[in-house]
Amino acid sequence: MGGKSATKAGYFDKLKGLLEQYKSIFVVGVDNVSSQQMHEIRISLRGEGVVLMGKNTMVRRAFKGFVADGQLADCEKLLPFVKGNVGFVFTNADLKSTRDKILANRVSAPARAGALAPDDVWVPAGNTGMEPGKTSFFQALGVPTKIARGTIEITTDLKLVEGGTKVGASEATLLNMLNISPFTYGMSISQIYSDAQVFDSSVLDIEESQLLKAFGGAVTQIASISLAIGFPTLPSVMHSVVNSYKNILAVAVETEIEWEGIEDLKDRIKNPEKYAGSGPAAASSGPAATENKAEEKPAEEEEESDDDMGLDLFG
Repeated sequence: MGGKSATKAGYFDKLKGLLEQYKSIFVVGVDNVSSQQMHEIRISLRGEGVVLMGKNTMVRRAFKGFVADGQLADCEKLLPFVKGNVGFVFTNADLKSTRDKILANRVSAPARAGALAPDDVWVPAGNTGMEPGKTSFFQALGVPTKIARGTIEITTDLKLVEGGTKVGASEATLLNMLNISPFTYGMSISQIYSDAQVFDSSVLDIEESQLLKAFGGAVTQIASISLAIGFPTLPSVMHSVVNSYKNILAVAVETEIEWEGIEDLKDRIKNPEKYAGSGPAAASSGPAATENKAEEKPAEEEEESDDDMGLDLFG
């Protein structure tokens, strides 16, 4: 009895020490993970993280004890995920890098009757090399075949097992006969705990551009709502200032109110013809002016010619 209590106390101390030392925790699933895989994953994380396993009842009791003692209260957020065959990876390293190392170690495995298929399992078309006597076995499973060169040939690709369903005995036998190992097993990541928050590992795949786009959309929405209800917020203040200045200008134009700089605007509105030659219109009239000059040139040349004739006559 004393030995068990000492072991439990030692585990609690180790868990508490890891919670205090590391800021991030991966809750990992270890179904069908071999001891050799666990060893290789520990090696790959050496210097960056620590893998800790333990009975769920003991882990939950430890977490509840820490919270009751007023220590590590945030670890209570991990309690809902301490179920099934799970463990923990503690780290202070980059979360993406650590995740990749956790998921990298995977091994292929043959189909076993009764095992849950993580993905769809397909049997590819092609020659199986099996003798025709086994045709009835393929027919029983609905696999389309034909006899070619004295062997069984599967004519089209066939989805044999639906992902998320259990593999039947016949399906497992066929896959093993065809030397197909459709499954890969390794650690999976259930949740990530970091900075007192728990989130799914897919969050790590969000790009900075997506965050900026979402942030920009949120700012625009806040500004629109603020302007609509007349409640000033930081995103709406600049819009409010611009809109207010437009209103002031509109009032000034329609009244005798004036201030420095407004006279020019009023004069432009009242006497647009004065500024017609200085705007874009002048630039647009350029080609027409060029044509007029081109038309005037022959007349000038003609007058010069007449003058020359006059000089010749009276010279």
